[in-house]
Amino acid sequence: MRGRLITFEGGEGSGKSTHLAMLADNLEAKGHSLVRTREPGGTQLADRIRTLLLEESDCDHIIDAKAELFLMLASRAQHVREIILPALDAGQIVLCDRFTDASIAYQGEGRGLPKDTILEMSLFASQGIMPDLTFLLDIPIAEGLARVAHRGKSNRLDKEAFGFHEAVQRGYAALVRENPKRIFLIDGTQSKEQVASDIREGFDAFFS
Repeated sequence: MRGRLITFEGGEGSGKSTHLAMLADNLEAKGHSLVRTREPGGTQLADRIRTLLLEESDCDHIIDAKAELFLMLASRAQHVREIILPALDAGQIVLCDRFTDASIAYQGEGRGLPKDTILEMSLFASQGIMPDLTFLLDIPIAEGLARVAHRGKSNRLDKEAFGFHEAVQRGYAALVRENPKRIFLIDGTQSKEQVASDIREGFDAFFS
């Protein structure tokens, strides 16, 4: 049986990485075979691209929106080929921190590139693979950025103007409206335990 791709999405500091790990621990304890991964990154080449995209450098200000998208898609193409597709073919559950929805929210709504084009290009890069289930953790932008500042480790996208993060949030909200059966909207302002419980319930309901 083919595996399932489950993605975690959300703005900066939303807690998606933490809750991906918590769900993974829960599923592994129940005997599920799974792979944990992230975007951009996940492979040696994709991790190098991640560095180009996210780490601050003297050339940050000249990264064109289209160049940013192409780098994201190059990372995704390699990631799918090396990690995601083999795991799905082996019947495993793949938990991925960001995927195509992030490109639509960040490079589409955030950067103003055509979202239909982004989706088409992403499907090409991912060999047609889309998530079976997505958890979108939603928190106020200011709270998310405060969490990022508190952990003392921010990247180039974290430091974008507030208006950029507002646009990304609008992009995610539109994706929820367009994909109500696939995307579970989770209130990320709740306690860590309640968020984890909501995610487990969403997983069980989707796969029951």
